[in-house]
Amino acid sequence: AAQKADFSGDSTAATINHSLTLLQRLQELLQNGNGSDSVLRVRSAASDEPKVFHTHQLLLSLQSEVFESLLRNQSVVTLYEPPETAALFEKFIRYLYCGGVSILLHQAIPMHQLASKYRVWGLQRGVAEYMRTHLASESSQGHVVGWYHYAVRVGDAALQESCLQFLAWNLSAVLGSAEWGSVSVELLLLLLERSDLVLHSELELYTAVEGWLSRRQPEAPVAERVLRAIRYPMIAPSQLFRLQAQSATQLGPSSHDAGKRVTWNALFSPRWLPVSLRPVYSDSAAGAIQPVRIEDGRPRLIITPAMSSPDFAGVSFQKTVLVGVRQQGRVLVKHAYSFHQSSDEAADFLVHADLQKRTSEYLIDNSLHLHIIIKPVYHSLIKVKK
Repeated sequence: AAQKADFSGDSTAATINHSLTLLQRLQELLQNGNGSDSVLRVRSAASDEPKVFHTHQLLLSLQSEVFESLLRNQSVVTLYEPPETAALFEKFIRYLYCGGVSILLHQAIPMHQLASKYRVWGLQRGVAEYMRTHLASESSQGHVVGWYHYAVRVGDAALQESCLQFLAWNLSAVLGSAEWGSVSVELLLLLLERSDLVLHSELELYTAVEGWLSRRQPEAPVAERVLRAIRYPMIAPSQLFRLQAQSATQLGPSSHDAGKRVTWNALFSPRWLPVSLRPVYSDSAAGAIQPVRIEDGRPRLIITPAMSSPDFAGVSFQKTVLVGVRQQGRVLVKHAYSFHQSSDEAADFLVHADLQKRTSEYLIDNSLHLHIIIKPVYHSLIKVKK
């Protein structure tokens, strides 16, 4: 037994903890069916024989109001489950007895379905959190698109937004994966309307969209709406002419102007200190430079144009910095920051990045990966009086 002194009162007091033994006894109770007062028969289309669980009404009722209602006037209950949830029912029941369960990526949706159906809210929240924190996990067929569509069906707005952000920030990886073909029309349009898509080029997106249209064959109005969402001015004219000759899709003219180019200076300081925290010299004998803790500093990024031109009058440039991390052996985008000139405008810029640790997920091959996107914002120079 684990003992822990209790210093809030008598010094001779101690806590005796047998919780692990109790959990083991509860698990044995489920396995052996000792003292069982209820039976669950789980039927599925995948099997002619039902799965039978000898359970205890009190333990099920404590965790689920649905089971409390089902077992109120009967001791034998037949449940009908799809094959996916029926395969996990034993794990689900074990959670009701022991309060813990281990799941894999492909088990997340059916386990969430069981938790929702039987109103086991703690398990439902736990599985949803598991899904939000495992978007970057690697799977052979991909899982984020499926999780997004499931979140839409069940109305989980937080999971929807997490999936949508992950897909937008890692769209190049999604375009080349097996799950791209399962993207719905609604999800595709939502992605195309975003301004924070991370891609190698707009041409890459156009090629993937054309392949999606070829496979899905949507109605003409849908196809037209999808194609209109492509940012053709971001594709070079030479590439557009080549596409015009090769593609079955009719492309319109581009306003891309290769003559207007801007070069930029980028200054990055991994540990920048504001004036108030910088060391100060003192004339007194005892006055030495005050030591500054390394954690008092924070990274800073400044981006300024290296040239000026009358061609850019009325144009400002929005900077977006994407921060890559290594997770599950893949480089993925974890944060996106937007500012006009300096990262000081984004108060949370890399505030949680542990750049001092060699094992930090932010350090990829001992380097910090920053992807900088500069987007022109056009302003009217002439105001028209109404």
